[in-house]
Amino acid sequence: MTAKDAGPTNANATPVGALAGIRVLDLSRVLAGPLCTQILADLGADVIKVERPGTGDDTRTWGPPWLLDANGNETSEASYYLSTNRGKRSITVDITTPAGLEVVRSLALRSDVIVENFKVGGLAKRGLDYESISALKPDIVYASITGFGQDGPMADQPGYDYLAQAMSGLMSVTGRADGEPGAGPLRTGVAITDQASGLFTAVGVLAALFHREQNGAGQHVDISLLDSGLALLINQALSYFVGGHVPQRTGEWHPSLAPYQPFDTIDGRVVIAVGNNGQFAELCDWLDAPELPTDPRFADNPDRNAHRLELAGLLQAKLRSKTQTDVLAALPARGVPTAKINDIAEAFDEPQAKHRGGRIDLPHSLAETVPGIANPIHLSQTPVTYRNGPPTLGEHTNEVLTEVLAMTATDIAALREAGAL
Repeated sequence: MTAKDAGPTNANATPVGALAGIRVLDLSRVLAGPLCTQILADLGADVIKVERPGTGDDTRTWGPPWLLDANGNETSEASYYLSTNRGKRSITVDITTPAGLEVVRSLALRSDVIVENFKVGGLAKRGLDYESISALKPDIVYASITGFGQDGPMADQPGYDYLAQAMSGLMSVTGRADGEPGAGPLRTGVAITDQASGLFTAVGVLAALFHREQNGAGQHVDISLLDSGLALLINQALSYFVGGHVPQRTGEWHPSLAPYQPFDTIDGRVVIAVGNNGQFAELCDWLDAPELPTDPRFADNPDRNAHRLELAGLLQAKLRSKTQTDVLAALPARGVPTAKINDIAEAFDEPQAKHRGGRIDLPHSLAETVPGIANPIHLSQTPVTYRNGPPTLGEHTNEVLTEVLAMTATDIAALREAGAL
């Protein structure tokens, strides 16, 4: 049974999308959990975001910059919050009060999915943990996101993206190589383990929903930032497992491919990413260096890797006489992957990014529109839908309590009087 069967859905939005009819109770905050539930909302789920009265999600205050209203004045909505909360309905409930706790428990029992990122055991004392909810609703799909997982020696410790990047080894392979100026481990420019955890959680939820469709049983989805960071090591970890050598930072160089790095041109830098011998031959032909592909030092990728410094020097000497425009026009036409190193403004201004709709703009109650990054999932039969911008704090409290819990105006007023909302 879906939440659509258990109670009415949002009367203001016709259910559409692959997850139409699925209700998600979002008890998460900051990044990993909200990113997961935003993905589910984009796919058609009705996501109810539960926030603390008065303050809401921590990221609502993580500014500047702030969303501007129609007159150019700053609103109370921080860009960080706006990045991961579109398509949801926000309600304010104080779960430290008996009445507020009962509201959330009632919503949980009318939901298909719960997503939370409290500390391990944090919801058990309130009867909102997986064991408590699943005892009453065995088909619940319950996702928990923590720093280190639900078990193990660090399970009870708080975890943040920076810690996960450091502990997982991601930072050890990110940054300039030892001996180069500015050498040292670096964190990525975005909270990559938070984002990966949000993505892995969404995948886990979808798998659990499919399993439930087959046999009616729900389950607990346990995701941690550390596990996600380890999973992101992909080929670097396998390089260690297979080769026995701990990978080091290579900065602009790729540890397994050559040439696969930035090069200088007359007026800017380009990244050339050669993945096979055919691409290398095309690159050399355009650079009037037909002798390089037949040189034993560069005949195959392992040879090129072994002599990467010599090869880079020879290619750089040729490319320094070319313009960036010429390189970007000629090499992709020959099948050689090449790109300019864009800043964020340039990235969204790319013709291909525009064609694919990389930026979206949605209506917002405090501004004419609010910008966002498009969901990269393109489905031919059940496309992603954007029903509304990120909600203001408690924007849908009355609506949700009326529609989902069949409360009257008097009931809601009593809850407010009791400080539960």
